[in-house]
Amino acid sequence: MSTTVFLIVLLAALLHATWNALVKGGADKTVSMTAVVLGQGLAGLLCIAAGAPLPDPGCWPWLVSGVVLHIGYQVFLVAAYERGDMTQVYPIARGVAPLIVAGVSALLLGASFSGLEMLSIAMIAIGIASISLVRSTDGLFQGQAAGLALATGVFIAAYSMVDGIGARIAGTALGFYAWLAWINAICYAAMCGMIRPRVLAPAVRNWRILVLGGGASFVAYSLVVYAFTQAPIALVTALRETSIVFALLIGVVVLKEPLNLIKVLATAMTLSGAALLRFAKG
Repeated sequence: MSTTVFLIVLLAALLHATWNALVKGGADKTVSMTAVVLGQGLAGLLCIAAGAPLPDPGCWPWLVSGVVLHIGYQVFLVAAYERGDMTQVYPIARGVAPLIVAGVSALLLGASFSGLEMLSIAMIAIGIASISLVRSTDGLFQGQAAGLALATGVFIAAYSMVDGIGARIAGTALGFYAWLAWINAICYAAMCGMIRPRVLAPAVRNWRILVLGGGASFVAYSLVVYAFTQAPIALVTALRETSIVFALLIGVVVLKEPLNLIKVLATAMTLSGAALLRFAKG
């Protein structure tokens, strides 16, 4: 993985943690997520209008599949946040994805990794998942939230694989994701209109999350999709999940959340894995 791609993925991780903090901080998580998704769609539409390259028609089955998987991810993430703390849900969801992607890449796509690359992936995943050992404020482990977070992680792994392959077939990372984000926003809004119609109006009015959160999310994942075309999907996915480190820093510095020994050790493990991944040679 080149230095440029490495830094691009780290920037994407920071932006991802930022928009997740905006969603988690919202009074109604569904409204906040809807605002982010609509913001993503608006950014995608602006890119298309500005002349983003049209993706190759051969990518459309992958693009449509990606839309379905992104909606599943968004629905399960909101459900998990409604039932559990971010310090449990986020690490579980993000921590399981790199292991799934690495396993599928090796078993089905013929990808091969060096011993150091496999070690770095495992260190990142273990470090992130370890943060989930932190109990909620009432001292209980939130089992239902953990289950939903695991399901969310499966969706993350699935859309990472599908989007990575689709963007390569499309021949344009920006064009691929611009169309995916726009279609995803339409489908998500239609789903909300049928299931929770009262969500749409407050989501549209929430310009802070719609513009800032949606914009940050669009830029973050556009960078990730580009990285998918430049480096092995499994390595990009593993490095991207260092977003949990940024999420912890935002929580401690900005939101004044407490920092404990488990979080410190898990963060150190994650950062060590990221550093090892940067210098590992395939």
